[in-house]
Amino acid sequence: MNTQALLDALGDFKYEKNISKSELTAIIEESLKTLLKKRYETDDQFDVVINPDKGDFEIWLNKRIVEDEMSEDDDLEIEISEARKIDESYEVGEEYSVQIPIEELGRRNILSLKQILATKLQEFYNSLLYEEFRDRIGEIVVGEVHHIRRQQVILLDDDGNEFVLPKENQIPADFYKKGESVRALVESVDFKGAKPQITVSRTSPLFLEKLLELEIPEIQDGTIILKKAVRIPGEKAKIAVDAYDDRIDPVGACVGVKGSRIHGVVRELRNENIDVIQWSKNPEVLIKRALGNVTINKIETNPEESYAMVYTPVDEISRVIGKQGQNIRLASQLSGYEIDVYRETSEDDDVELKEFRDEIEDWIIEAFQEVGLTTAKSVLDKDTDSLLNIVDLEEETIEEVKQILRAEFED
Repeated sequence: MNTQALLDALGDFKYEKNISKSELTAIIEESLKTLLKKRYETDDQFDVVINPDKGDFEIWLNKRIVEDEMSEDDDLEIEISEARKIDESYEVGEEYSVQIPIEELGRRNILSLKQILATKLQEFYNSLLYEEFRDRIGEIVVGEVHHIRRQQVILLDDDGNEFVLPKENQIPADFYKKGESVRALVESVDFKGAKPQITVSRTSPLFLEKLLELEIPEIQDGTIILKKAVRIPGEKAKIAVDAYDDRIDPVGACVGVKGSRIHGVVRELRNENIDVIQWSKNPEVLIKRALGNVTINKIETNPEESYAMVYTPVDEISRVIGKQGQNIRLASQLSGYEIDVYRETSEDDDVELKEFRDEIEDWIIEAFQEVGLTTAKSVLDKDTDSLLNIVDLEEETIEEVKQILRAEFED
């Protein structure tokens, strides 16, 4: 194998990976030095000359000229009598340069050189890939589903780059088919062994923000400011927006006519319910907006402890809290305040027993409901002896329930 044949063997790799001549030259030189050091135990006496325009390279060995019968290494030294056969002007201590054809390295060393070159080229490509995607963390990428595993989905982009979408980064309603295109956010880039692993996510709040930027030009050009986004992937999300110009309605601009602008994002997120609110520097206003279209009588905030108490009518409690606590949890995340809700009642108000499920066990509530006692006052209006005759509960249990109910109205 000659030098040209060896370089031709690298042609496909060079074309696929788009490596420049200077980069390829440096890799070839480093690979040759590695082989020479392995073969001769040193590379100090070698010069490697790469000619990328011609597509070849030369290896020159600078042998040390020593006295006759004083050579300790025939590979790296030459006796003065032999050197003067070539040029009579040579002196002991000088260097005698001789070109080493690659064929003289032997078939095994040539194969080893090809392996070294391939390894170093791959290392170079891995380094480029790492740097490229480290700079793209927080960007949306598109990949085709290549392999579906139990704990992750492997995506490939048009350049053959591999993205890992772990199970925990998938929206619960996501269902993948091989060959389909998937959008996701570059979350992290780390080396796994010698190869960089690009991890992507569809559950990150930043993924929602980037999707909104793509769908809403005013966010992209800075007319509308996306202040914050929080979400429970696949279930519910809340975003707060603002505008530099008071004449612009940031909420209306984001939602669009009949939800036309937000619809594409909702569809991408598997029908995730998105609430869009206008940002406010006033924490009480922001909390009220974050909780949505519910009746709130009063909000008390403690900025030092980032704590807020919300007072609301009894019949609004479930709406404030939301399904599985989603509404109040997202409102807390969006506002930055831990929110507690307080039931406000008047003398004429009554409270359904089911509203006390956080304090009274379900089976006890059901025992009262079975005999028609469905509200707090319907229980408190009867004395304990009367309740013992109609409800299959112990006296101690009844007294505990009444104490909880009384506390509600006393507060």
